[in-house]
Amino acid sequence: MRIIISPAKKMNADPDSLPWRDLPRFLPQTEQLLAALRGMTDSELKRLWRCNDQIAALNVERLAHMDLRRGLTPAVLAYEGIQYRYMAPQVFTDREFAYVQEHLRILSGFYGVLRPLDGVTPYRLEMQARLTVGEARDLYGFWGDTLAGSLFDETDCIVNLASREYSRCVTRYRRPGIRVLTCVFGEEQEGRIVERGTACKMARGEMVRFLAEHQAEELEALRAFARLGYRFDPARSDGESYVFVRRPKEEGAGP
Repeated sequence: MRIIISPAKKMNADPDSLPWRDLPRFLPQTEQLLAALRGMTDSELKRLWRCNDQIAALNVERLAHMDLRRGLTPAVLAYEGIQYRYMAPQVFTDREFAYVQEHLRILSGFYGVLRPLDGVTPYRLEMQARLTVGEARDLYGFWGDTLAGSLFDETDCIVNLASREYSRCVTRYRRPGIRVLTCVFGEEQEGRIVERGTACKMARGEMVRFLAEHQAEELEALRAFARLGYRFDPARSDGESYVFVRRPKEEGAGP
């Protein structure tokens, strides 16, 4: 079983808290992307990143001094988004770190697929970015089935906790005999399930922490997840998706 999650836009460099273990497996491709980014003007980069002047300036500076092999941070500690805050890897036990290192994979537009303890440096490059590299018009074309293939070589069972932007890199290339189970976190409104962006990110992070704490090896273990007010809904779930419904009025349902 492998668990896939998305990266976060906000990143930090922390080479001292925990040593990184390996370089990312697709570093040659990352070097190609870095070269393409460095060949762009500041205004072209800002349009690619779709960000304000301050964020653009920060990332232009990062590109100028980027070192892909030194001064690195373990990937699971480098990302600072909501999902990662709720996962709280800073307080993982050694046993939980061992679990996520084996089971968790972070999808990245820049690095491809990351193990939690792979060493990375802060970057900005979303999977949807229209970056032309060689004959590829965008990152979906650049990576093709590479990311899916690397995951399918590891396992025949994927727990999908990634956003659609990233999970499509895997789901569109699914092979016969591969099971991809998507977790849906939502609220019931007028008989249908509505997913809310921030709440979903929180739940995905909590689910990773839950699985690490319980050292889960089977899909059935996910059904016991009951945090942030969510409960497994067997009536809405099937072989392709596990649906977790939150009822805000319940105690502990959160925001």
